Amino acid sequence: MPARENGHEEPVIRDNRKIDPETGQVRQAPVAPQEVPGDVLESQDGELAAQLAERTADLQRLQAEYTNYRRRVERDRVAVREQAVAGALSELLPVLDDIGRARDHGELTGGFAKVAESLESALTKLGLSSFGQKGDPFDPTVHEALMHSYSTEVSEPTAVEVLQLGYRIGDRVLRPARVAVAEPEDAPAASNDDDN
Repeated sequence: MPARENGHEEPVIRDNRKIDPETGQVRQAPVAPQEVPGDVLESQDGELAAQLAERTADLQRLQAEYTNYRRRVERDRVAVREQAVAGALSELLPVLDDIGRARDHGELTGGFAKVAESLESALTKLGLSSFGQKGDPFDPTVHEALMHSYSTEVSEPTAVEVLQLGYRIGDRVLRPARVAVAEPEDAPAASNDDDN
């Protein structure tokens, strides 16, 4: 470095700008040529290929884990929502029973009838549906038999009276329908014949 007259060194200025201010052209970084033996290049390429394959496998595994995580979170979110709705609706079933009894006795009139219709409509929008009709075949997965009898008017176990409606959300039964069940009269005679 050149020395100043008073003994201090001159500052060194390096122009590291990417664009040459005089020509306006992009400057190219100087590259020093290197001679590398061919077998060293091949071994470096092999190492790079192995590292690339390893990183790619890691990324694919990470992506699969993330996709599974998203699916699990979505499934859990839906399940929690369904449980919350089912819990709230289960608490309202006695109110629906009272509305049904009032309707059966002709006491559901005036403003109370409008409120009952609005409530039933809102619960239907949430997915609540009732089931259990007189004459339905008895199904122990959705019916609870409270009374049993025999009848010549039925050909299979049948709900002959609905004592309390059942309710479900989608495929999930919140409460089974409580029914009186009648079986064909020949059923006891057939069982007696089998015993003899």
